[in-house]
Amino acid sequence: MIRMRAGDTVWTPAGEEHWHGGTNTTCMSHIAMLEGTHDGDGTTWLESGTDEQYAAAHQHH
Repeated sequence: MIRMRAGDTVWTPAGEEHWHGGTNTTCMSHIAMLEGTHDGDGTTWLESGTDEQYAAAHQHH
């Protein structure tokens, strides 16, 4: 898990599965810049995490 603060930037390499979100006391805005491909936008959107996964991720900060 990467803990980010206002103004931080994260670069994720192609093919890297990742999730992002705020906490129960903060919000998070996601602005993505991606390079399109001839057959779409090049992004595979994954399923949302469960409440249990979310809670477990925030216990390890």
